[in-house]
Amino acid sequence: MKIALPFIISAVLLSGCTLTDGNAIKESDLQHHNFILTSVDGEHMADTTKDKRPLNIEFGENMHVSGAMCNRFMGQARLKDGVLTATQLASTRMACLDEKMNQLDQIIAVTLNNGAKVSLDQGVLTLSSAQHTLTYKLSDWVR
Repeated sequence: MKIALPFIISAVLLSGCTLTDGNAIKESDLQHHNFILTSVDGEHMADTTKDKRPLNIEFGENMHVSGAMCNRFMGQARLKDGVLTATQLASTRMACLDEKMNQLDQIIAVTLNNGAKVSLDQGVLTLSSAQHTLTYKLSDWVR
């Protein structure tokens, strides 16, 4: 028993490390998925799932990211160590009558430019930075 105990403890510790690494978000977890914005900094957003232009973020091939707030945005994202970064987002330049919508453009741009910690749990995507937290729900175009 004295010999078996160190092996059992080692096996448990190693399996714990494997489980942690296995739960890290990967590009394949995001690619080819569309997510609808549900809250910003804890403030609930109206459901835009059925709107002509929903408030969303989607991930395509090679981590191409696009979506819409007041304006549409698109660019190349990178996921490294659980942090999503898109430093050169392009965006349309329409003026929105709703000031809150205009602020959303800035929030997504700053959050992705500075890098956002990403979590995905049961279809809920969270992008969080020191300044902002954006929460989305999975809503793929094809179901």
